[in-house]
Amino acid sequence: MGRSLRIALLSYRSKPHSGGQGVYVRALSRELRELGHRVEVVSGQPYPVLDDGVPLTELPSLDLYREPDPFRTPALREFRDWIDVAEYAAMCTAAFPEPLTFSLRAARWLRGSGFDIVHDNQSLGWGLLRTGLPTVATIHHPVAVDRDIELAAAGFRRSLTLRRWYAFTGMQARVARRLPAITTVSASSQRDIQRLMGVPTDRVEVIPVGIDPSDFSPPSGPRDVDHVVVTTSADVPLKGLVPLLEAIAKLRTEREVRLTVVGSAKAGGLAATAVERLSLADAVTFTGPLPQADLVGLLQRATAAVVPSLYEGFSLPAIEAMACATPLVTTDAGALPEVVGSHAAVQVPAGDVDRLAGALALVLDHRGLQEQLGRAGRTRVLENFTWRSTAVRTADWYEQVLDAC
Repeated sequence: MGRSLRIALLSYRSKPHSGGQGVYVRALSRELRELGHRVEVVSGQPYPVLDDGVPLTELPSLDLYREPDPFRTPALREFRDWIDVAEYAAMCTAAFPEPLTFSLRAARWLRGSGFDIVHDNQSLGWGLLRTGLPTVATIHHPVAVDRDIELAAAGFRRSLTLRRWYAFTGMQARVARRLPAITTVSASSQRDIQRLMGVPTDRVEVIPVGIDPSDFSPPSGPRDVDHVVVTTSADVPLKGLVPLLEAIAKLRTEREVRLTVVGSAKAGGLAATAVERLSLADAVTFTGPLPQADLVGLLQRATAAVVPSLYEGFSLPAIEAMACATPLVTTDAGALPEVVGSHAAVQVPAGDVDRLAGALALVLDHRGLQEQLGRAGRTRVLENFTWRSTAVRTADWYEQVLDAC
């Protein structure tokens, strides 16, 4: 191992139990610390849950999108400086200001801090160019992908609002092009970063993320019958939950299959509307965010897990299921073929409801296939996707960047 580095790991929002960003920050900071580095996480709300020994610096925003009152109007006493004013003003014009305003707060806090390197987790705001320190970033995938998928499904009036909301993606592309180095989680994302953000592939290091195989492990007892699990952002179109619900509805004509969604459905949103339209209220359960131990228990009991996404830059839910030896069905979107390989999942074309229903029926019906997929998935994770491997490769990358500065 090289020298011990002092690392500032930035994350503009870090949901602790759902969404890959909070999981990434917690796991990477822990493993880098175990390797002997001094890591401090710097985050806006929601704040991450970190392991013992990893300090957290909170950079509070106005938290304009918090539940249960998103798009709230702050009291006058909540405004502390011009950044807060800019954040609220941007929200009032239907923009999403957090990547920019977090980066400005972080730059102010970092000046003169003495860190060896600053590692941003997907904020890519203008402030990153003003830290006065070597600054790099992780791009899990270009957010422009989310924008384009939502725009394709939106009507004219909705598309105007979406274009304003996603205006920050232009800033992110320009900042990414000016940073000395970028890392991403898959070769698929590497290609998309070049195509959509203009960063040459030779400046983007591919470092896959992972899991802790001692936490995500195969079950000791039997699995449920006809029980499918999906971990997803329920109302984000690119996650493909609506096609999955339509596939479940097809299966329900022949069997009592159940679907558990690790996620939340907004009243009147895409998922809730589809559940009502398809008469699936008695077959689908939304758990909301789950602590890791509860998620592991659910994966260990499930007959099968599914990743129905229309795009994935990587897919932590896929490798979490594989690590638990849970039989897996995925689409062929984005990096999913790269993640699951040729033997660890049954794959179908993204958005193809009939093929998805057929693949799920095949897995649910064949115990031998379930065991084969489970063994192959667990082996693939152990060989390719652990957090310790991610941290070792990330630390080596830091050294290369610093040597080039």
